[in-house]
This record gives sequence, structure tokens and C-alpha cells, in this order.
Amino acid sequence: MTSFVRALALLASWAAASAASAAPTVTDAWIRATPPGARTAAAYLTITAAGGAGRLVGATTPAARAVEIHTHVTEGGLQRMKRLEDLALPAGEAVRLEPGGLHLMLIDIAMPLEAGTKVALSLRFANAETVEIEAPVVDARTAAPPAHSAH
Repeated sequence: MTSFVRALALLASWAAASAASAAPTVTDAWIRATPPGARTAAAYLTITAAGGAGRLVGATTPAARAVEIHTHVTEGGLQRMKRLEDLALPAGEAVRLEPGGLHLMLIDIAMPLEAGTKVALSLRFANAETVEIEAPVVDARTAAPPAHSAH
């Protein structure tokens, strides 16, 4: 193999590895405003894995003691939330976390989350990538959630 062909093969493998490990794109993030005394809040967003498939494995925020990935399930005719260990992100597909479905649950919030403020979130992915975002807090009763804000 000539050195040119080897260099080309090395460049191709590097490009493929870079694409597979590229950070996911996070858009449409928002958090539902909470009433006084609430201990939890829900965050919604859309994640698109860049390159290959990925997994969201966790999140943190200074606004809460813990953040969990949740979904809604129906058992015995009743809907309830269920904690997920991680969330699969198919390659190139947008995964929506939205009311009534997948969402991030902020546990033991430090104070009520008021509409018009922003909350920092750190999203951890299986490839060791972390994406930092700021999610606006929205009063979902009176305002539509923000649309198409990329981070």
C-alpha cells in the first residue's frame, strides 16, 4: 500500500470516528414553571444524535438535587411515570422529550422555577460527551414553549 493510500485510509477512519463521536444537537429546550412549594419540575427538549447512534445517560443542574430520565407508562389502566437508566438516540433521528411522554424530571428543586428565568442543564451522553444548555422556564398555561433554539 502506498503512503498516499495509507494516509487516505487514515483520514477516512478519523473522519468516521469524529462523526460518530460528535456531540448530539439539543433544541427546543424548556422547563415548566412550578408553583410555590413544588419539589419537582419537568424539562422538555429535542435531541438529535450526530453521526452514529447514541445514548443520553444522565443530566445535572444546579437548580435541583438530581435529574432523572422519565417516561410515562400505562399499567393496570393507570398512567404513571417510570425512571429510565438511559435513553437511546437513533442515528440522525430527533428524539422529543415532551409533556405526556419522555422528559427530564428535576428532583428536589432548590426554589420555585419562575417563568422568564433560565435553568442551566448539563446533559451526559454515553460517548463521554457533555452538552451544556440553558432552558427557559415557561408558564405552559399562558405561553407556548420556545421553538427551534439550537445548542
